[in-house]
Amino acid sequence: MEYFNSSYRSIPLTYSIEDEPLGTGGALLLAAQGLIDPFLVLNGDTFFECDLNRLLKFHVENDSDWTFSLFSSTEVGRYMGIGIKDSGKIASLNSLTVTSSRLSNGGAYLVNPLVLKKTKFALGEKLSLEYDLLPALMSQGSKLYGLEFTGRFIDIGLPQDYLRASEIMDTK
Repeated sequence: MEYFNSSYRSIPLTYSIEDEPLGTGGALLLAAQGLIDPFLVLNGDTFFECDLNRLLKFHVENDSDWTFSLFSSTEVGRYMGIGIKDSGKIASLNSLTVTSSRLSNGGAYLVNPLVLKKTKFALGEKLSLEYDLLPALMSQGSKLYGLEFTGRFIDIGLPQDYLRASEIMDTK
């Protein structure tokens, strides 16, 4: 906040400050207050090469409430597994799926802020994006879609992956 102040390259900035940690879902609800247009959410501990223009086009074409970027994973029990229909509509959210090969949540999303106003959660409530907010949106019939990308993906949540990140990010 000290560095950027209230704008970056003439783009106004607004900061979302948690008085107490709200979890990934609670923080998102707080940060999304006042937004009226679809917005991009990125996991802070992952890097995923996905075509954001293609993701946006897919989001708009499907009039989606929440659009996931997806990647194929063989790591059992590590990432949220996502089941999709041929149309890209999300059929299931499976936290820590045991299936050996599946589509997984890439951590880049486009979100229609109106869907957040329809949740049962109160502003300031501590909740998880993966275990609370997304399953609630799914169960209330929100339009959730996913699009697979084949770009490089790394999650620096484990020490060995953090060390590998420098190799993946090397653009030589």
